[in-house]
Amino acid sequence: MKLTGAQIFVECLKHEDVQVVFGYPGGVVLKIYDILYHREIRHILVRQEHAAVHAADGYARASGRVGVCLGTSGPGATNMVTGIATAMMDSVPMVAFTGQVSTKSIGKDSFQETDATGITMPIVKHNYLVKDVRDMPRVIREAFHIARTGRPGPVLVDLPKDVSMAECEYVPVDKVDLRGYRPTTHGHPRQIASAAHAIETAERPVLYVGGGVIMADAAPELFDIATRLNIPVTNTLLAKGAFPEDHPLSLGMLGMHGSVYANYAVNDCDLLIAVGARFDDRVTGKVESFSPESKKIHIDIDPAEIGKTVEVDIPIVGDARNVLAALGEQLSAKRHDDWIAQIDQWKERYPFKYQQRADVIMPEYVIEELYRATGGRAYVTTDVGQHQMWAAQYYKCSTPHQFISSGGLGTMGFGLPSAIGVQVARPDDVVLSINGDGGIQMNSQELITAVEQKLPIKIIIINNQYLGMVRQWQQLFHGNRLSSVDLSMQPDFVKLADAYHCVGWRIDKPEDVGPAIARALEVKDGPCILDFWVAREENVLPMVPAGGSIDQMVID
Repeated sequence: MKLTGAQIFVECLKHEDVQVVFGYPGGVVLKIYDILYHREIRHILVRQEHAAVHAADGYARASGRVGVCLGTSGPGATNMVTGIATAMMDSVPMVAFTGQVSTKSIGKDSFQETDATGITMPIVKHNYLVKDVRDMPRVIREAFHIARTGRPGPVLVDLPKDVSMAECEYVPVDKVDLRGYRPTTHGHPRQIASAAHAIETAERPVLYVGGGVIMADAAPELFDIATRLNIPVTNTLLAKGAFPEDHPLSLGMLGMHGSVYANYAVNDCDLLIAVGARFDDRVTGKVESFSPESKKIHIDIDPAEIGKTVEVDIPIVGDARNVLAALGEQLSAKRHDDWIAQIDQWKERYPFKYQQRADVIMPEYVIEELYRATGGRAYVTTDVGQHQMWAAQYYKCSTPHQFISSGGLGTMGFGLPSAIGVQVARPDDVVLSINGDGGIQMNSQELITAVEQKLPIKIIIINNQYLGMVRQWQQLFHGNRLSSVDLSMQPDFVKLADAYHCVGWRIDKPEDVGPAIARALEVKDGPCILDFWVAREENVLPMVPAGGSIDQMVID
């Protein structure tokens, strides 16, 4: 039986076991939305295409599945660009579908025409422009395969209007055969043996783990090696939960706003074992002085990452789970008592700390209270800025997929729409969306999406009436010349909540923080806003100045 391209589109999504699509309709995708009307696949209507991509991103990170989003041509596609770039930087499996003008109209400056594949080429793992309806099953099958295999990432599929209306016989595609795309999933045995020898002979080893460990579901293998060999573990922002942060071997996050003891350990170790991490600038600081005395092992699925920033001694290309499993088979239990004792001294001397006050809420205290109230079991999304770093420092995560944040691109506006995706993926779990008063205003329209879907997201606003991180840099490095960072003219977020048919509270006294959080956790039928008015000029510390060495942190 012949089907239209729009029908084939939906059948392909069903074939990939897609359960939800985040999207926004428009002229050239009307045929697709006409088929989606039958609700065979859940569609969540966002209020801006930017948010659709972030919601698909959050869904993918929380569920481990491929996130799917859909927008129309022209401004619909361009509105999706920032979200796609965010997913690319953080290696998130996603397929983004954009509508396109009819094939005969392409290149003629037609109404709502943009070159979606050209625009997104630098920020996707791959993209397609489908010109023949008969190619659609193959293209969509390949798109999902590329998105989820190897180093995950976003794939864009551009669908012209006439292709979605054309008819052909639909034959499902199962087999994918892409010449030139053969991700290496198992590490070379000789390199693994070399790594095992280096680990067994090291006296001061450190495991440095990135988001690739979570994407590869390698947390159990990581835990086995770390605990059997008594190796301390530090994680990047995107790897929170890859190793339990409440475990004695955990060093927490390293880098620009990481723990003092994590940075000292990385600086002084004699073996650095990097797994699924890319040595980004927020971690290394000044590259020339990064972990200067260590031999370095780098395990990564993407060969392009190895040696890109830091020269390594033992490169291993492969899936983190497979490589760690093979490595674990060659390692015997070992202790590093002197090294652990040194790290424990640093932990005791340099904990995360802040000055508690009775007259104003400290932002760190809010995060601590959220952690206590949820038992550390909530799924946390953040926006970008100071609150993001305080959340990373004070909300300890014990399981993978639990902490979801824009790492590589640092995208403001990520927090709320990504929380929508997370809550859809985890309907029975508590979801906290931690935001600054700047970032929340970039996608606050998505409150109505959460209301419409009855998603009980707890929207936390750390409100210091500043673009806080920019203000901090201006204070410390630009003579306190505070240029264009004052947000004291802002909406009443409690009234905004009411306008969007949900509840909200303003909290400005320390003694009211705990009760407000408890009250929010009782709300089950939709989102709520907690607007915490905090100390305006509190800074995120420790801090490594841009381009500085990680052992030269500003601590106080």
